[in-house]
Amino acid sequence: MYYAAACQTDFPCPADRSEIAARARRMCEIAEQAILGYEPFFDVRLLAFPEFAHAVPIHDSVDKLLRHLAIPVPNEHTDRYHALARKYGCYIQTGTFLERDDDYPGTVFNTTALVGPQGVLAKYRKVNPWIPWEIHASPHDFPDYADDPFPVVDTELGKLGVAICYDWLFPETIRELAFRGAEVLIRVSAYMDPWGTAAPMDWWTLVNRTRALENTAYVVAANQGAKLENYPPFSWPGGSMVVDYDGRVLAQADPGAGEKVVVAPINIDMLRAERERRLGHDTRAHFRSAVHRYAGRAYLEPATGAEISSDALKARIVAARRELK
Repeated sequence: MYYAAACQTDFPCPADRSEIAARARRMCEIAEQAILGYEPFFDVRLLAFPEFAHAVPIHDSVDKLLRHLAIPVPNEHTDRYHALARKYGCYIQTGTFLERDDDYPGTVFNTTALVGPQGVLAKYRKVNPWIPWEIHASPHDFPDYADDPFPVVDTELGKLGVAICYDWLFPETIRELAFRGAEVLIRVSAYMDPWGTAAPMDWWTLVNRTRALENTAYVVAANQGAKLENYPPFSWPGGSMVVDYDGRVLAQADPGAGEKVVVAPINIDMLRAERERRLGHDTRAHFRSAVHRYAGRAYLEPATGAEISSDALKARIVAARRELK
């Protein structure tokens, strides 16, 4: 057994990539404080940080994002996380980067990396950007996409999978990770009010618990805790949390802005034993895939190489709605 830490941040909105280093440095400080501060009580080995912890898509075009904020992944900041992971034998799910990649020119991805003692173990690019607000590309936009869009990494802490924020409103995305064997599902998120932690619209808590129980998996969910003044027009309520495989909330940060860390136990042996023995409520084994045909139809079309813009996304959404009729 080990402990996971869901860590939330509250940084001013960056305008330029030169500001990323200070954020990475602070997140390393938070991680080290959590590891050392809880050491007399808990063995903190897995740490997760929120979406947009390094950079936010504040510009209204892909060109501006590429000029001012996008960087490759891996990078000097993942090197910093690697040094920390190597020092303490921990694993860090980074907050997201706005990523540029020479293999996909003119494109920005919203990307998180899993960093362990060995280095960058995997990177995940958001499959379901929060459209039409986010003008990032998805792996879905490239018919010849060469990388695995749903990496699951087998580690000493268990099989780890990650998805980003809006991805979690698509059960199919999280189920893909679960059917690939993920035992710990990590959520890096910037989930703003009014869909946060407070009833009656507490989607954040509801969705995290549901994805855990329907996949018999732990969920470690790190949310932004940013004040309105830092990220207008949005404010993010935090509420970072850890949920067990039966949907029980093991720990949750009090709602509200600000840096916070919440830790909870992950017992992979117990999870594996339950997955092995259960005949009831094993929704992966019970899944009658052949009768569900909706996923075989095309709804939202890929970008097909065209520049992604808010207007273009709105047109694609309208076209997708016609497929629902």
